[in-house]
Amino acid sequence: MESVRTIMTSVAALVAITGVAAAQTNVTATNKFSWAENVGWMNWRDAGAPVGAQGALLQGSFASGFVWMENVGWLNLGDGTPANGVSYANVNGTDFGVNIAGDGSLSGFAWGENIGWVNFTLPSLPVADRPRLDLGASRLRGFAWGENIGWINLSSSEEGKYVGVRCSADFNNDGQVDFFDYLDFAQAFAVEDPSADFNSDGQVDFFDFLDFAAAFDTCSA
Repeated sequence: MESVRTIMTSVAALVAITGVAAAQTNVTATNKFSWAENVGWMNWRDAGAPVGAQGALLQGSFASGFVWMENVGWLNLGDGTPANGVSYANVNGTDFGVNIAGDGSLSGFAWGENIGWVNFTLPSLPVADRPRLDLGASRLRGFAWGENIGWINLSSSEEGKYVGVRCSADFNNDGQVDFFDYLDFAQAFAVEDPSADFNSDGQVDFFDFLDFAAAFDTCSA
């Protein structure tokens, strides 16, 4: 298991390493569906060409990308550029999207052209049913609400039918956390590439490195 100190002392040796690759979606290929009683299965991963290029990205302090519903079309989780760089304000149609709190709680609104707004801010629900990214299990849980389509179940009980996400330290999106992720992140960090803004606060700084190191230690343990 890589320690923070080991990672930090190795940065200087990594600046020449190439190969940073950060695809859009971090939803897993094997677990990519939520369920809505009135519209059916919702695919959180496969939007875009190549497949997944515009799929849902659930990482940092906000989500982005698209969910596909066979019967009603696209659901937009946000464009990935909140006005303040940290979270969507959700006070108008130009700065909307789903936010992710530090504990994984979801809030905000997604938009579907054919179904309207889908609400992820549901404090009236029992805690166990509120929409959230379960950071320990790397999957979505709870429910979201669409005024025109009813409840969206993020925690389907059907085997294999849920939305799973890769560990955030899988920087090169190859499905596993290993030293190549560390190398690629270190290179992006060294040149202040926006992809190294690991905590999505709008800047690349030492806190991004610390957060990446913590995630790397957890996922590679």
